[in-house]
Amino acid sequence: MIDTPQKNNPLHGITLEAILNALIAFYGWEELGERIKINCFVKDPSINSSLKFLRKTPWARAKVESLYLYMLRQKKKMDLL
Repeated sequence: MIDTPQKNNPLHGITLEAILNALIAFYGWEELGERIKINCFVKDPSINSSLKFLRKTPWARAKVESLYLYMLRQKKKMDLL
């Protein structure tokens, strides 16, 4: 089997912590909790508790990764304006 580099995968090589930090910097905890309705973003949010939950919960992690990809597209659009 040949390993092919994941050139077109923007999530390749980015840690969950880096994704979460980027989302918090862009949206803040309050808006993040509104966009993805999970308690770790709403009730006493912290990086550590969120990472712990997201690592155990695939559906929540998928939502966070999806929002991160959406954020990247929005940032790219804003740069083009």
